Amino acid sequence: MYPHRTHPQQPDPASIASGLTYRARKILFALITEYIATGAPVASRTLAKRYGLGLSPATIRNELMELEELGLLWQPHVSAGRVPTAFGLRLFIDALLRAHKISESDRNAVLEALRGIRPGVDDILQHAARILASLSGTAALVARRVTHEPLHRLQFLPLGERRLVAILILRSGSVHHQVIALSSALEAHDIEAIHRYLEFLFDTAAKQGVALSLVALRNQVARAIEEERDAYHCLRKRMQELLEATSEQADSRSLLIEGQEKLFSRAEFSDPEKIRRFLRAFEDKERLLALLERTISSQGVHVFLGTEATANPEDIGMISSTYSVSGHTAGCLGLIGPTRLDYAKLVPLVAFTAHAISRMLDGLAPEEAKPQPSEP
Repeated sequence: MYPHRTHPQQPDPASIASGLTYRARKILFALITEYIATGAPVASRTLAKRYGLGLSPATIRNELMELEELGLLWQPHVSAGRVPTAFGLRLFIDALLRAHKISESDRNAVLEALRGIRPGVDDILQHAARILASLSGTAALVARRVTHEPLHRLQFLPLGERRLVAILILRSGSVHHQVIALSSALEAHDIEAIHRYLEFLFDTAAKQGVALSLVALRNQVARAIEEERDAYHCLRKRMQELLEATSEQADSRSLLIEGQEKLFSRAEFSDPEKIRRFLRAFEDKERLLALLERTISSQGVHVFLGTEATANPEDIGMISSTYSVSGHTAGCLGLIGPTRLDYAKLVPLVAFTAHAISRMLDGLAPEEAKPQPSEP
């Protein structure tokens, strides 16, 4: 596969896009669509035959030369066709982020797969990653903020004199274990009292139709400590210590990767060295988490290419979108693969899946019911 060069001056995509004529933009997008489909340099004659541009190969060739001068295309060889640079792909993808909607077939496939998930039993986010990997033919990623996800239950088990295991059972179906250290030992009867108080808080929230996350629990206990000086004050102080220690451990966001076998079955991975490069990228979880954090911080759908996605200029592309719980961003999910991904299909697929998962984490159906036509 051909490396994706960037323009040495790195001009602003918005200024370049605004300066392109409709014809130049149409030719550029046709070339990128063909390149994504074939992975080979695209010639002007191919575009004239396949894309109904109504232009001669010579006219298309002149436009391609101008696009190359702008740093949007390049030629691997003098006699070869052209391939998009990372900058050209970025312009194409930015247009997709504004314009495209999920296809009806992909929408129905996502909803059908989600209907098989049992909330509270199956891990919703893990299944979402598997759905994305299956529909895209590439690897899927999930970065989650465990502290923001609704809890089903929280328990503490002794692990020595000043250590406990916090067991977080999330409403999404996943279970997380955190080992926490204590400033001083907790007696068995204190742990039992904390569990009874937790049960009271969970039962009260359930009656009110409210989902409690670790963050919400921590805030409730902190408010109670400030407002109430009763017999439970010391107990709440120890409970606050446990919740803060658990939150600190859980806030090191976990990264889930699904579908690597689908990614490596793609034609691009006939080269063993390319497989090794991607495996190194997967092993660098800190880098991937930092990249996904950029999506979480700014929200919405994002696409990262080449050096945006890895420390080295690799042939790697990533599409990610945030998901939310109770209106708050709780993490993001997405896809990673070669830069030659089908962005027109996959950008709206990731966005729609993230939206559907957000609804499910809030205890709703994955999509709003369509209004029925009124009787005449």
